[in-house]
Formats: sequence, structure tokens, C-alpha cells
Amino acid sequence: MIPSSRPIGAFDSGVGGLSVLRALRAQLPAEDIVYFADQAHVPYGPRGLDEVRGFSEAIARYLIAQGAKLIVIPCNTASAAALKPLRQQYPELPIVGMEPAVKPAAEHTESGVVGVLATPTTFEGELYASVVERFAQGVTVLQDACPGLVEEIEAGRANGPQARHILEAALQPMLAQGMDTVVLGCTHYPFAFDTIRDIVGPGVRLVDPAPAVARRVESLLAEGGLAAAPGASGRTRYLTSGDAAAMQRRIHELLGKDAVVEGVGWLNGEVHPQMNTDKHR
Repeated sequence: MIPSSRPIGAFDSGVGGLSVLRALRAQLPAEDIVYFADQAHVPYGPRGLDEVRGFSEAIARYLIAQGAKLIVIPCNTASAAALKPLRQQYPELPIVGMEPAVKPAAEHTESGVVGVLATPTTFEGELYASVVERFAQGVTVLQDACPGLVEEIEAGRANGPQARHILEAALQPMLAQGMDTVVLGCTHYPFAFDTIRDIVGPGVRLVDPAPAVARRVESLLAEGGLAAAPGASGRTRYLTSGDAAAMQRRIHELLGKDAVVEGVGWLNGEVHPQMNTDKHR
């Protein structure tokens, strides 16, 4: 079987998907990855499903044009809005999305009370409703959209005082109702892990689906004969529709890596390379 040198494509509204990228890099070190942060439109959470679907479909077209052999949507909001239609549009292309990890939370809770932190659009989507209906029978599911938390994380204040205030407002009422498991239903939220852990204490399980997503990607690459050559050194290409220099700083802060970030732009609803835009190191 001939190894595939084509990249994996991944996109999020901003830096949240870097939590999944981190897991992908650990699981699949040989793979090239193109990561697209749509920071011109961040946050996706308060936007409607139709608007987020439009952004997602345009980004998917761009990533496919870049040669993507598989697309990961490391964004719960975009997955809620666009995973099903994208799979219908590209039936031959493996597409992996995020779903709130209600199933493992429901399986492991001892108190029968699970908290889900996600965005409004995630909660409104059919995917979330389906997961709760299928896997959370007999379990009390509490939910909070943590308004403003994504913006704090995008600004580099994932564990700052305002983020803590937002998380305390969400988590303390859940703890009072006996919650023993928290689902991180937005890929931004694992970057506030330390603050969440400090609020809920050591006895509450935190569920981050990123490692499971990485394993699923590995499985699909193997099944489709799409894996890179073993021992190859995979590279990550970073694109943003926002401020490339700011994105570079977030990557350094969140992943501890120095990165080249390319600026791209939106024109008539499509993604385009920005002309005469310096790359930021």
C-alpha cells in the first residue's frame, strides 16, 4: 500500500481546535496537518446554525482544494451545524466531527448527575439532542453555555480572573446538585482545564474527547489506505482569517511551539489567500 503524503485538514472558529490538534500530533506524528482558524468570525457559539454551516462548507472547500485527504472538525459548534451536510456533500471523504462526550460521562457517573459545558449553537443542534436521548437515559444532564469564555481563551486569558468568574457561575450550581462528571463540550474549554479542576476539585471527572477523536482519525486513515509513511516527520501548517501575529502568540502560549501562521481572507463567502500578506513567525 502506497503511503499518502496528502495532509489532514482541520478547522475551528479559533484556537479551541488546537486542543484536538495536540492530540492528533501525539497520535499521528507522521501526518501533515493544515489547521484553519476562522478568527474573522470567532466565536461561532452565539451564531446560528445556518451561518456556521455556511462558514464550515466554505472552509471545507478550501481545505479540499489544499489536498486534504480527511477533514477533522475540532469544533463542537461547527460539527453541530455542518457535520451531517458535509458528509452528504463529500461521501467519499472521511470527515470526523466532535460530539459532546455525554456517552462516556453517563457511563461513568456514580451520582447520576452530569454537567455539560458547551456553546449555545451546540446545545441547539440535532447532534447534541441525539446524543443525550441515546445515551443519557436515567441521568440528569445539566448544561451551561459559559458566555464569554471562548472570547477569554482567544484573548490568551484561559485561566484568568474573568474566565474563573464565568466558570464558577456555571459549575458551582451544578456541584450543588451533585454533579460528579463534567463534559468539556467545546474544544476551547480544555485550555481552561486548570481553573475548572480547581473549581470542581479532584473528585469530579473531566471528560475531554480529543484523544478519542485522534484515535478515530488514525483508524479511518488506516482503513482507507490514507496513512502517511511510518517514520515520516509530519508538519503543521497554520492558517487564520484573523490576526496572524496574534494567532502565533496563542499557539506559543497554548502548545509551547513557535509556528508560521499564514493569513487568509474571506471574499464573497469563499476563503482566499491574502495577497501581499507576510507570514508571521
